[in-house]
Amino acid sequence: MTPPETPEVREPLTVLIGADTFLPHVNGAARFAERLAAGLAARGHHVHVSAPSAGHRHHGTFEETIEGEQLTMHRLPSWRWPPHDWLTFVLPWMSKHYARKALDSIKPDVVHIQSHIVIGRGLAREARKRGIPIIATNHIMAENILDFTTLPPMLDKVLVKLAWDDARRTLEMARAVTTPTRKAADFLEDTIDLEGVIPISCGIDASNYTADLTPRDANRIVFVGRLTTEKQIDVVLRAIAKLDPALDVTFDIVGMGDQRRNLEQLTHQLGLDDRVTFRGRTTDEELRGYLTRASVFAIASIAELQSIATLEAMASGLPIVAANAVALPHLVHDGENGYLFEPGNVDDLVDKLTRVLTATPEERLRMQQASLEGVKIHDMNRTLDTFEALYRDEPLPE
Repeated sequence: MTPPETPEVREPLTVLIGADTFLPHVNGAARFAERLAAGLAARGHHVHVSAPSAGHRHHGTFEETIEGEQLTMHRLPSWRWPPHDWLTFVLPWMSKHYARKALDSIKPDVVHIQSHIVIGRGLAREARKRGIPIIATNHIMAENILDFTTLPPMLDKVLVKLAWDDARRTLEMARAVTTPTRKAADFLEDTIDLEGVIPISCGIDASNYTADLTPRDANRIVFVGRLTTEKQIDVVLRAIAKLDPALDVTFDIVGMGDQRRNLEQLTHQLGLDDRVTFRGRTTDEELRGYLTRASVFAIASIAELQSIATLEAMASGLPIVAANAVALPHLVHDGENGYLFEPGNVDDLVDKLTRVLTATPEERLRMQQASLEGVKIHDMNRTLDTFEALYRDEPLPE
């Protein structure tokens, strides 16, 4: 009789994640890096994170609890970027110095950079010198930084070109380059002439969210995300002002950002003060509550490489109305789990929101179930399996 096979015991990896944005920053790229690091730690790997400090006086190596897991954080001295409401950055000319210190002390099996800007740039160059494998994930579009350069438009164009040229030089050092969606991968390949970019979802633990499939007692629209220009929240506000008053719509805006004051002023100008509530930064529990109670999730953004907030809304069983831009069409299938509208087109958004808010209970339930079904392929365990395979240079899972 052949004895049963003993499951292979694999040695844990030592992984160094380089992230230019991480807690206490609140944005999609930071959330992904946090969940990735915590997920790897929960699987038994030794995870270190190199990230900016909250201020240049509060740097060093600390044990921090992230997403319920103990991680070793290497907080680099960082400074606040004045045009931005929360962004901090590490001095670019110091990035390789900090990278050398981290690599010499940690001796990682693999370095996973989350951007090609400052921390990731330094780590990639120093890791290559040591023969340490590099995995690079791109979460950004260089155009997203234009609101915060304070430069004339002509110089902005020069800056974008220089940024993408530098991105190519950094990403070419990686054994594998990933980005959250196929659309984002195509964009990156076309923009910097890079081949073989791998789409890997940011992933989500859908069990953390609650779907309420019963009919709603009110029409509540919700948006979750940073209040920045590219999110085009003003388009949603203008659409709400044009909706049929009989729908008695309310709008919850969850998040912080540099555009909050402008959006509050626009809300007042449109006469929506009693219908729009700026919730600011919330706890995870409060966020999940707003999603569960909402009737529809609306996102007008034109710069999403995936949108974790939309995944969270889908996991909460919401119909989605989204701009037909960049990666959002990969999540929102028109007429199935919601509708797509022409970016910036207020009237088209009014039409699509009205379709959801006036849908029959049966039609609404069909859209909710489509969202729940669609989010399954973005399971966080699948994401972790894929990155583990990349780290070990093994074939990727199906």
